[in-house]
Amino acid sequence: MRTDLRHLTLSRRGALRAAAVLAAPGIAAWPLGPARAQQAAGGGGAVISIETARTNPIPIAVPDLAGATPDAQRIGRDIARVIQSNLRNSGLFRPIEREAFLQTPEAAAATPRFQDWRVIGAQALTTGRVDVQGDRLRVEFRLWDVLPEQQLQGTAFTAPVQNWRRIAHLISDVIYERLLGEKGYFDTRVVYVSETGPRDRRTRRLAIMDQDGENHRFLTDGAYAALTPRFHPSADRVAFMSYQARGEPRVVLLDLGTGRTEVLGSFPGMTLSPRFSPDGRSVVLSATRGGDANIYVVDLATRRERQLTSGGGLDVSPCYSPDGTQIVFNSDRGGDQQLYVMDANGGNIRRISFGRGRYATPVWSPRGDLIAFTRFGGGSFAIGVMRPDGSGERILTEGWAMEGPTFAPNGRVLMFYRETPARDARGSGYSARLASIDIAGFNERQIATPTDATDPAWSPLLS
Repeated sequence: MRTDLRHLTLSRRGALRAAAVLAAPGIAAWPLGPARAQQAAGGGGAVISIETARTNPIPIAVPDLAGATPDAQRIGRDIARVIQSNLRNSGLFRPIEREAFLQTPEAAAATPRFQDWRVIGAQALTTGRVDVQGDRLRVEFRLWDVLPEQQLQGTAFTAPVQNWRRIAHLISDVIYERLLGEKGYFDTRVVYVSETGPRDRRTRRLAIMDQDGENHRFLTDGAYAALTPRFHPSADRVAFMSYQARGEPRVVLLDLGTGRTEVLGSFPGMTLSPRFSPDGRSVVLSATRGGDANIYVVDLATRRERQLTSGGGLDVSPCYSPDGTQIVFNSDRGGDQQLYVMDANGGNIRRISFGRGRYATPVWSPRGDLIAFTRFGGGSFAIGVMRPDGSGERILTEGWAMEGPTFAPNGRVLMFYRETPARDARGSGYSARLASIDIAGFNERQIATPTDATDPAWSPLLS
């Protein structure tokens, strides 16, 4: 489907996106004015539905960004390759192989020769230029609709040189949003539990990386078990479970900028799955007391806790709806482990899952339209989604030992972990790996990590 746009202007969405980038630490951005280009009769600019792109990925040409010096050329090449990789991995774009390009990056950055890009089948084209001055970087980027020869987006970034990869992710998000009409998810990070050692003596520490697996680093040293990490809405803090002090479960808050930690609270018995509220002012969790597990909310400012559920069952894995008015959780209160939704104050509890098997690890989509879950039974595991009222249940992928879905911030992609049998020095063992899949159940792919990986949590957009 094609929508007419004014010739060579920034869309309102694009202008808003460029303004939002100003808030990104160390990166400044502003819209570029129109570039010279021929105007085809009728004009126009492509906005393609994601459903269409799933079956017919958008052919896009991403040449290297031009540069006047070897350093600038190298960075321009690296940025283009990250953009290509992001778009290809989404399953919604088909980057054209560089061997087919007829125009050089330098010439395209000056004036795109659109007939050269049409003949190789490109529907969209990116051009740009990189300038390096000391430790600072300036990147100009333009997105073109090839058929009507129109500029759809123009943005310039300045940043420290070491932030070149973030610029590539930001550009990828701009392309995704401008061509598909929805926000991207590339300028994000994933925190997860890194696991090493024998299965009965695993060392579990927190690790963080960009959504594409790059910029990997460990957040804890493995001296104590760290489990169930979850991002704060601002993406600058993580809540997780720790067994650092005498093996007692604690909820710990970790500042990703400073590395400082603070204990939210020590809870008798087992404490499970802390998650932040959408406004970031409280944490919801499950704590075991007197043989039952109930759901509590802890205010971050006062550390006061409030019990939300009761009644002689195991109520675990709570997760807020994006507007903060409801909480989904799983419970065996009905005799079998199923999903329930309640109001944020603990009232109006109702069951929403009724399929065959047990349900666990529910998580609400940032869009508010779906709840993802793990379902297991009959020796098989599955990752699926349903609407908040329990209707429209769909299984996205099935297999042996998979769990822990987490949504990308645009609600279009899920990440989870999958265990597979593997051999160790004694001839037995297992391996756990992260994977992602589209909410329509296509484009499942493994995410590379240096160690076994479980329990991923996807951050909000960083900018």
